Amino acid sequence: MTVHALPPVVDSATWEKRLEALRAREKAATRELDAIAAERRRLPMVEMPAYTLEGADGPVRLADVFEDKRQLIVYHHMWFAGQDWQCSGCTGFTAQFTRLEFLDAYDARFVIVTQGPIAEALAYKERVGNRMPWYSTANSPFGADVGAPPGGGFAVNVFLRDGDTVHRTWHTDGRGTEQLSHTFPLIDLLPYGRQEEWQDSPEGWPQSPTYSGWATSQAIATAYGPQAETP
Repeated sequence: MTVHALPPVVDSATWEKRLEALRAREKAATRELDAIAAERRRLPMVEMPAYTLEGADGPVRLADVFEDKRQLIVYHHMWFAGQDWQCSGCTGFTAQFTRLEFLDAYDARFVIVTQGPIAEALAYKERVGNRMPWYSTANSPFGADVGAPPGGGFAVNVFLRDGDTVHRTWHTDGRGTEQLSHTFPLIDLLPYGRQEEWQDSPEGWPQSPTYSGWATSQAIATAYGPQAETP
């Protein structure tokens, strides 16, 4: 029995015509994204102070977070003091990145920086099975200076290193981070989409409160944390 509304059923020729029209818009959007990326490559940059963060092995200069790379992508993971479970959106988003070696060929690295104390941050990383390198800006103004202050939201920043000098080249937050995800693009391909109330969907399409389909941090820990590896 059909519970939700269905798309109309048409003949193949009609479907192909509608698909062709949609694909023309999709191709135009792809070309616009190419143009945006080209403009991003032409952005000026800002020289950064010599920040010191904290990593698994102790204090580390921002320039050394790059390791031997010249380019660095930083995801600023939301952190709320005293909470057992941190932001489910950040936890779920960063859980996607399990294989980042491909960035080596592009002279780049992708890491997490959070306002949480490094010991707590690393313990949380272990508990939820996160595979990315984590650093703390708890004792540095770095996060606050690049749009991710204590108690603030998530953000992405990109940096370019010239010797020991670090420059900030790009920043985004909010829905700007969706382009880095593979989850939303896959879900958006589905006939019912994300099924969230804010989306423009036909009458009768299943819709639920925003975020209701997102995995909780606890669920991510169950799927990817240490206990998930136990037979």
